[in-house]
Amino acid sequence: MKGFAMKKIGEVGWVEKERPTLSARDALVRPTALSPCTSDVHTVWAGAIGDRKDMILGHEAIGIVEAVGPEVRDFKPGDRVVVPAITPDWDSLEAQAGYSMHSGGMLAGWKFSNFKDGVFAECFHVNDADGNMAHLPESISDAAGVMLCDMMPTGFHGVELADVQFGDKVLVIGIGPVGLMSIAGAALRGASEIYAVGSRPNCIKVAKEYGATHIINYKNGSIEEQVMELTKGKGVDRVIIAGGDVYTMSTAIKVLKPGGKIGNVNYLGEGDYVMIPRVEWGCGMAHKNIAAGLMPGGRLRMEKLIALIEAGRIDPEKLVTHRFQGFENVEKALLMMKDKPEDLIKPVVFM
Repeated sequence: MKGFAMKKIGEVGWVEKERPTLSARDALVRPTALSPCTSDVHTVWAGAIGDRKDMILGHEAIGIVEAVGPEVRDFKPGDRVVVPAITPDWDSLEAQAGYSMHSGGMLAGWKFSNFKDGVFAECFHVNDADGNMAHLPESISDAAGVMLCDMMPTGFHGVELADVQFGDKVLVIGIGPVGLMSIAGAALRGASEIYAVGSRPNCIKVAKEYGATHIINYKNGSIEEQVMELTKGKGVDRVIIAGGDVYTMSTAIKVLKPGGKIGNVNYLGEGDYVMIPRVEWGCGMAHKNIAAGLMPGGRLRMEKLIALIEAGRIDPEKLVTHRFQGFENVEKALLMMKDKPEDLIKPVVFM
């Protein structure tokens, strides 16, 4: 089969590989729509998880089941499915402890384009198919379906990690597709005010549509100063970090109230240490709590998010700004995520 791969750090290209083999509980899926992610960019051009040789990229795809192992109960060839970016081993001790995304080791539930070939291929392998695939209703478009793989669950996980409550004032740092989903999730959770940090016009427009009440443009001055001015010096109850670098945590700590919580879902692709300011963290005693995590995967999570879309509570297709037809355009879409033109939120390639 043909796939688009990381050849080595800083280099991508097409490869030919044998089709994956199936174990008893696995499935093969032919993608019908896929999307590159900033995580792919970090993986290739920053070498964030180390070197990978001829590893097929991608972890966001919906598709049609081509084959299943003999022990798969709930799926059959021809089914339209969504596969989350994180596909845990559900019989692992880590999954039983409630941290399925780390099944087998830290971040090891993230298998696609990390420990095994990803979804940018003519077909891809799904472990533990009954636990890691969900039926995708015909009422949900291909474009919206692909946003279920990573953008929507990751953004919503930021809201969960920050523990957003009714009436909270919430700061969302970074309003790419994940941050936009965090805004939508915070609004669903009952945030009273949502401060969205970003500068690109398309992102600002969608942020407001999803529930942002204030836009903070970092090009206009210090994020901290703008937040403190808007909150009359009190700061915010919750911060969700969906973009930035190792210094972004410093901003979050400075604007957070004592007793507040930070939820980080940002993939830090570079740097050795995260910067936390000692004094503003109350010398370590301010009850300014930091939670950071990889999105949950699994079928149940997908089915719950699908239910939100079907009920009209959220429309993730608003994230899709660029559409490509044909597998050969995967490289173009990936480079678009790398270069981030002004009008980009998220590209999708339809097969």
